[in-house]
Amino acid sequence: MSKRESSHLERVARARNAAPQATGAWSAKRDLAAALRELLSHLPNTAAPESEMRALEPIVREAAARFAAAGRAEVTGDALPLFPGMEHFHDTGPLVGLSNPVAPPLELRIDVEARVVRGRGRFGSAYEGAPGILHGGFLAAAFDEILGMATVFSGGPGMTRELSVRYLRPTPIDVDLEFEGRFDRAEGRRIFVSSEVVAAGVRTALASGVFTSVGGEKFEAFDQARRERQGKRPT
Repeated sequence: MSKRESSHLERVARARNAAPQATGAWSAKRDLAAALRELLSHLPNTAAPESEMRALEPIVREAAARFAAAGRAEVTGDALPLFPGMEHFHDTGPLVGLSNPVAPPLELRIDVEARVVRGRGRFGSAYEGAPGILHGGFLAAAFDEILGMATVFSGGPGMTRELSVRYLRPTPIDVDLEFEGRFDRAEGRRIFVSSEVVAAGVRTALASGVFTSVGGEKFEAFDQARRERQGKRPT
């Protein structure tokens, strides 16, 4: 492994290891996200009376309005040393975000010695497609997350170019899922990665992907464009 590859790997692994730690506002966000996640899991099929749901609606809307009025939090000095706009991805990401109630969330761990990324997660009823079965689109999104992390072994980040999923059998909801992602090879800027998922000891799907190697300046450009769309400028 080259010095550049080792440096990038250590940087991302350090950030992932620090992800479970949170204080202050981030800790409160994670607690609130967990509560909202639980609410979302019960809402579609609840037998609660209409009056109870009608009573909760204005409370939720008021909270949403207050958060909107507070604006977007700026990156602070305690942010993890990743790429511009990605400093808090472990909290905001749609698959891994501990402060994002939409995320299951998936837990990712970089196994440096084995050179694989290991993931663990449980998708509840909010992600159900066929009865009792995880919607295939959410499983594909989970694979995209795992494969994207597996590009860490190439020596730099990559962005999805192609994603292929082979569904071997239905993947159940409310069951712990174990993912494993691997870096296979690199050809120029193309990074080849692969993954699989196991549910209750049974392999249910395979995935492979081709990612395009990018530098930190790409994320910086994305972050600047986002700020401009929101009417903000980098400080």
